Amino acid sequence: MKVDPQQPNKGVPDDADLPEDGDFSDMLSEMRIVLPGAQTLAAFLIILPFNGGFRHIVQSEKYVFLATLFFALSSLILLSGPAVQHRVMRPLMDRERFKRVATRQIVAGSVALGIALVLGTNLVVSEVFGNQVGLIVAVAIGAIVASVWWLLPLWLKRNKRI
Repeated sequence: MKVDPQQPNKGVPDDADLPEDGDFSDMLSEMRIVLPGAQTLAAFLIILPFNGGFRHIVQSEKYVFLATLFFALSSLILLSGPAVQHRVMRPLMDRERFKRVATRQIVAGSVALGIALVLGTNLVVSEVFGNQVGLIVAVAIGAIVASVWWLLPLWLKRNKRI
């Protein structure tokens, strides 16, 4: 596409000219948004056992903690993976293939992060209000994550709303 300096908007691509899966810088920007949340959650979980009250939680909550830590660290690894891989593999020989693999890792990392958020919610609320309330609130958070991160975008895409 040629850009006419006399008409600056002529060089701006319309939606038909854009690649279907977005551009590489979009992917990096998206990771910059999600990654700090995964890092913060993982950091809090890593220091939690060193808190004096942690040893007093019941065994089932320790298993929830372990699962939460596993999913939080998994999300951190999957979300940061494309940046590390990009640096190691430079120069990229097949940029489109790399974007497809990185996108899958980002989606998997987001799934792991969503699970960690739900489990972390259960862990905190169960400790404060009891297991039943913890489960109810965790299910509600799970429904919000599923709706906002997965169902809404898929619905919008299918109905060509955005």
